[in-house]
Amino acid sequence: MKARVTITLKPGVLDPQGKAIEGALADLGFADVASARQGKVIDLELSATDEAAARAEVGQMCEALLANTVVERYDIAILA
Repeated sequence: MKARVTITLKPGVLDPQGKAIEGALADLGFADVASARQGKVIDLELSATDEAAARAEVGQMCEALLANTVVERYDIAILA
């Protein structure tokens, strides 16, 4: 079973990398970009066969290591 974790900064948390991306896109002529936020994606391959158990286990991984839950939020997608 495969899982994809998408981690992004919580709303209101400053995102200097997002601002840099926003500025670089504007410099390249992409003037329609009003805002940019960056994040990360982590793909995991699990031996679990039960989707609910896999989601719970990945949630524990996020809380323990993968995400800084003070400033980041995460979304788990089970890709089966």
